[in-house]
Amino acid sequence: MTIETEEPALTVDELAARAGVTVRTVRFYSTRGLLPPPVIGPRRVGHYGPEHLARLALIEELQRQGMTLAAIERYLDRLPPDVDAQGLALHRAVVASWAPDTVETVTGQELRRRAGRPLSEEDIDRLAAMDVVEATADGSYRVDRGLLPLGVRLLDVPLSPEVILAARTTLIEHSRAAAHELSLLLREAVAERDARDVKSLTAHVHPLVVQALLTTFQRSLRDELRQWLTDPRADG
Repeated sequence: MTIETEEPALTVDELAARAGVTVRTVRFYSTRGLLPPPVIGPRRVGHYGPEHLARLALIEELQRQGMTLAAIERYLDRLPPDVDAQGLALHRAVVASWAPDTVETVTGQELRRRAGRPLSEEDIDRLAAMDVVEATADGSYRVDRGLLPLGVRLLDVPLSPEVILAARTTLIEHSRAAAHELSLLLREAVAERDARDVKSLTAHVHPLVVQALLTTFQRSLRDELRQWLTDPRADG
């Protein structure tokens, strides 16, 4: 079964409106190489796709974390050349996790506005299973703004809340184990340093380690899926 998730092509005005930026900002990012060029259609009109929208969201999140334009350029240069909209959304979720607290309480109307699409009660239940959304007693929602874009895209994937919850549990268990092992390595490496040096080093190492983990996981998962799809015993 083919899952249709491709969004319609956007003009530069539509892209800017969807991303919440100005057309001038889109053009500026394009001249700096932060955005790939659009596809030129009839009448020489440029069209943008999901990757452009996801990249703009990632740039916005990087800026929110205090990164300079030069640092953002270096970050984007380190991304895999074939990264797609889903991959960019993953990176944005990871970047958002650098902040001390990315959870906000919003109304149902605001939740749907941020999602950028209608949300049924079943959709909200699935987002809750992903631990992206949590309903509160007064009818509002606690939302992880870093994970919301990724969770919304996962709504188009035909997986039950039970499968999503099981996948989340598996990821949390393994990520915690990896984080523990990495923290032990860092502790040994900085054991003799001053406490202020350790704090500064951690601030620099954190985004690099997280990006390395994410990129490595993406490649490993792609290899596993490729092996599964090409293994003649997969259907047996």
